[in-house]
Amino acid sequence: MKHLKPSTRSFRNPCCGLFLLPLVSLVAKAEPEFPGFRHPPHEYLKRTPNDRFTRIKDDLQSGKIAFEYSSEKAYLQSLLRGLDISSHTQLLVFSTTSLQLSRISPRNPRAVYFSEDLYLGWVPGGKMEVIGIDPDWGAITYIFDTPRTKVHSPIVRATRCMNCHASSEIGGAPGLLASSVVPGPGGGSLDAFRQEKTGHGIPFADRFGGWHVTGKHGIKSHWGNLTGLLSPAGLTKVPNEHGQQFSPARYPVPSSDILAHLLFEHQVGFVNRFISATYRARAVLSRAVPEIDQEASGAFLDAEAASLVRYLLFADEAKFPTDGIEGDPQLKKSFLSRAKRSSAGHSLRDFDLSTRIFKYRCSYMISSAAFRGLPTQLKERVFGKLGQALDSAKPLPEYAYLPAKEKQAIRAILKDTLSGIPKDW
Repeated sequence: MKHLKPSTRSFRNPCCGLFLLPLVSLVAKAEPEFPGFRHPPHEYLKRTPNDRFTRIKDDLQSGKIAFEYSSEKAYLQSLLRGLDISSHTQLLVFSTTSLQLSRISPRNPRAVYFSEDLYLGWVPGGKMEVIGIDPDWGAITYIFDTPRTKVHSPIVRATRCMNCHASSEIGGAPGLLASSVVPGPGGGSLDAFRQEKTGHGIPFADRFGGWHVTGKHGIKSHWGNLTGLLSPAGLTKVPNEHGQQFSPARYPVPSSDILAHLLFEHQVGFVNRFISATYRARAVLSRAVPEIDQEASGAFLDAEAASLVRYLLFADEAKFPTDGIEGDPQLKKSFLSRAKRSSAGHSLRDFDLSTRIFKYRCSYMISSAAFRGLPTQLKERVFGKLGQALDSAKPLPEYAYLPAKEKQAIRAILKDTLSGIPKDW
């Protein structure tokens, strides 16, 4: 049996490095071992998934959802429309850190697109990969060929992806992978960074290795748009500017925008923390972790909730550059079009971009599948600790970075827009 071992560390699996699963520290007298995702109480492979892509894939494969097949690009654009994913979320990665590594290089970057609950990867000349986030079971992976005729290619649930996306090395819960590497001339990794970290707290100096980064920003030190050469003298950085070795016209949009990177990183960190917490809490509540008995389970769930609330409220967000960032106008427009607004007109999607990502520092992902799937006992604690953190009358020292006015605005947004919030919250 494989076990989910709690740790303050996380691990990068080199065979499939698009996404990464982090872990949070646990408070218990002994280090508990958690049952693997294949085993009770989870039994992931026996479950009928309920992620968004699973719910619509039959309509896509039957042609009920229209798709184009005149070219790879045309199909991709029609698929993005069908999945309601903005093409402006596009990120381009040229390191060979993916299942389709033989097709990826600085001359043929892989494209990634995303919404709150769906993640799509495509390599020109390769296959389509889709991950849907099931609220209870996490990442559900699919792979299929780009259709060449009006008959859609078979859409296959790729459980073999779990070798990386739910490996014991990255914690055991079905999640997402991410990496930052220095690629060689052909895209193979020469060095790696932030492999033990993911999410909005990662310093910019450790981000973007193996990825293209476009758009206006004041980040002076990062690993994007670079390859490397190794010699006896060490590693030499070689510029690999966006469009230098490939034509951006091959892709739906000509960008790999800095704002898309920030949103993606935040979402990866969110999904993995919340899905991992769901698996751990389910195991504890079902008495599948002998080291955490019924008496200790309350303290365990409290610690999990406290960690999740810190991430929800951007407690450890990386320091922004002095000049801020600008962000692609079309990406901002599409992102804001999904905003849920309070009676005062405020939304968790409203940008700041001068000193931080968002004006109101509570994650919009609180409306996502990853949050909805939290077990009731854990979710109640999350709301309780979130309420305490946003209490401007009794401010907690660890949330002193949130001004009273911002706390009040966040609370009002949540009350007006979030379903399932406690009545007495």
